[in-house]
This record gives sequence, structure tokens and C-alpha cells, in this order.
Amino acid sequence: FLYPAVCGNLFPGSELGHKYFCVNTSTGTPSTGLSATPCLTGPTAPAGTPRHPTSLGGSTGGGAAVPQPYSNPASEVPSPAEMEPDRPIGYGAFGVVWSVTDPRDGRKVALKKMPNVFQNLVSCKRVFRELRMLCFFKHDNVLSALDILQPPQIDCFEEIYVITELMQSDLHKVIVSPQPLTTDHIKVFLYQILRGLKYLHSAGILHRDIKPGNLLVNSNCLLKICDFGLARVEEPDPSRHMTQEVVTQYYRAPEVLMGSRHYGSAIDVWSVGCIFAELLGRRILFQAQSPIQQLDLITDLLGTPPLSAMASACEGARAHILRGPHKPPSLSVLYMLSDAATHEAVHLLCRMLVFDPAKRISGSDALSHPYLDEGRLRYHTCMCQCCYSVPSGRVYTRDFEPPAERPFSHSYENSLLSVWQGKELIHRFITEHQQGKRVPLCINPQSAAFKTFIR
Repeated sequence: FLYPAVCGNLFPGSELGHKYFCVNTSTGTPSTGLSATPCLTGPTAPAGTPRHPTSLGGSTGGGAAVPQPYSNPASEVPSPAEMEPDRPIGYGAFGVVWSVTDPRDGRKVALKKMPNVFQNLVSCKRVFRELRMLCFFKHDNVLSALDILQPPQIDCFEEIYVITELMQSDLHKVIVSPQPLTTDHIKVFLYQILRGLKYLHSAGILHRDIKPGNLLVNSNCLLKICDFGLARVEEPDPSRHMTQEVVTQYYRAPEVLMGSRHYGSAIDVWSVGCIFAELLGRRILFQAQSPIQQLDLITDLLGTPPLSAMASACEGARAHILRGPHKPPSLSVLYMLSDAATHEAVHLLCRMLVFDPAKRISGSDALSHPYLDEGRLRYHTCMCQCCYSVPSGRVYTRDFEPPAERPFSHSYENSLLSVWQGKELIHRFITEHQQGKRVPLCINPQSAAFKTFIR
């Protein structure tokens, strides 16, 4: 699991024990719960890389380390660390995730089980939306589906298994660990979060649950946004009501806390601002016991908002703010988060933590802030897959923060009117998704690992 550190040892491998990155140092034989028939076709070669260098943040390579080349996993022999037994690595509200071995190439991957998909129409739509999103995403900082297990006959079809890349840990585990976080760590993490968020928002997708636990990281500091169980497409019609049961409370934007019936991508930017402050201070910025207390902590920092910033709030929330004493802003306390809270850092943080969503900086504009220049340089000189090195120097991509090629379409949901219809659509989608690709995988129910997985 511990990949060689690149990019100037941002995460020195020697300091990353299994305690922090869930690494099991045992080297037992893998007991996979997957099975496959012999592979009929070889893996497809990656698409061509850009050939024309451009400037990067006003700087050149800056003496950055030359990255290790990305090689074809199927052609390599798994390392002892990758031969560890299958095991659970996470549990969520909508499924369980295991680390398993792909028998086609011996690589460790993450297997997510989505149970109880067809209990009701709401669950069916939510799972289908997440599944389509995972297959739609094509971005280095957004987790996507590598494969979907072959479904049984439709009458026996009750659960879905999705394979994604296996990451070593998440940002929450890193923040609460003794692992030192330098300014370079913070900048490269924040840059990747915003880079992935720009991609999602350009596709018209709201994540609606950005938090450290949903930001997966590797020991080389590569970061990917995951968990799209609450994600949805932006609603252009402000008269259409949207659920307020979104976003983990500590990272919930004030407009959601105040009962706004309509919101946009600014709620994700607020969450990133909270995470930015948490990276700086190594503690949760707004850690309250209830939504009302959460709102009070926010106004303690930002001050009492003007009436114009509460235009979309429900009457009860607005009354709660107005009957309290007037609070002046106290943003200067952000400089006390840590020595890494420089003027540039606090300036960007204050642009993200704005009470009024209409005045909050967008993810795309945040990427242009000078604070992230070094993070951009570090990422593209030794971490990304969109740039590459040649003997004469570094060849950079034309677009460092590319948007989605097209918006994510959810028009299919309009015709999804029953659970059985949803089951047919999902079954057909998975079957068509597998056509022309690698030999499909299925569950091996005789595997000891699978029996443990089911328990």
C-alpha cells in the first residue's frame, strides 16, 4: 500500500505507519471473493498526452523532482503489501467497502456493495444516479468506477457491486494523526480539492457532502473526492424545493442551516472553506452540538449577517438571528489557527467563508487565488497524469484545471416511475457498460473472504 513518496517527500513513507493509512503489513495469500474467466483482450493503452508546454502559474519547473512514470498495472507483479488478504475498509449509510484482489491482474481494488437498492423508488433513483455518476467521471481528483460486477438474472438482482481505485486513507485520518502537515501539504491538498470540485460543478453536479472523510488520499498526496450518495444535479429553477437533509453538520453552509429551499454550488465551497481551516488548525472550525449552535458559531466568527444575506432563510431561522445581540466580525482569529495561517491563506479562507452564498467565491475563481500557485506548481510538476517529463524538461498540459467535457444528464430520471422499471434500467445499464471491455467479474460465493464480507 505504501507507494514511494514523490514530489519532495510530501508524505515521507517512513512516517506513515498502518496506524494512519490502514496498512496491514501481513503478506498472506489473497483470498479473493471475485472470479473471472481468462482475459480475452489486453488492456487499452491510455490516451495520448499533450505535446506543447505552457507556463505554469508564472513559473517553470522550479527544480521539482521528476515523477515516476505511470505504468500499466496489468503488466506488473503485485508487491507483498498488495498481496494482503481481503478486508473491510469502510462502512457508510449506503453500503460497505472492502479491499479485494482483482483476479485479472492481481491488483488491490476497492469493492463497494450497494445493498437494498430496490426497496423503494427513492432508493432506486439515488443508487442509479450515483452509479451513473461514477461511470461518467473522468478526472484525476474525482473517484470513478473502474468496473461493475456482472449482475445476475434480473429476478435475482437485488444489490450492486462497484469496483473503484483503492486509496490508502482519507483526509480526516490524516488531520487527526500526528503526521506533520506543512504549508506545502495544505496547498497541494486544497488545490486538488478545488480542482476536482471545479470539474464536478462544471458538469452541473453538487456533491452536497464534502468533508475530510470523503476526500481520499495516498501517501504521495494524491487526493480524490469520493462518496456521491448525496450528490445531485443543480436545480436551475429557484422555485423548486431542494432537501435540507444534506452535508455533515460541521461543514454545512449557513443557507442550508437557515432552511433555504434552494441552493447551489456555493454550499460545496463553504464546506471546502471549513476543511481549509481544519487543515490549518488541525481541529474542526465549527464543532457544534446542534444546527442552531452551529449557526451561532458561524455568526460568532462572521458577525451578524445583513438582511439581504438572509433573504432565502426560513422565518424561524431569521428570527433567531435577529433577536440575538448584534455581533461584529472576528475574522482576525483565523490568524491564530496556526503559523501556516498567512495573510494569503486567511484572505482566501475569508472569501470561502462568506455568509451570503451570492458573494461567496466560486471553486473556479478560488483556483486563481495566489495562495494556490505553489500547490498548482507542485501538483503539475510531479504528481499529475496530464503533464509529463522529457529529457529536455517538463511538458505541461494546456488546461491545468479542465472542466467536464459535457454536463451530466439526469433526464433518465423523468421516465423512472416504478421500482421494477428502475431495476430494468439499472440492469441494462450495467450490462451495456461492460460490453467491449475487459472480461466481466462476478462474485465467487464459495470464497471464505466472501462469506466474511456477507457477515
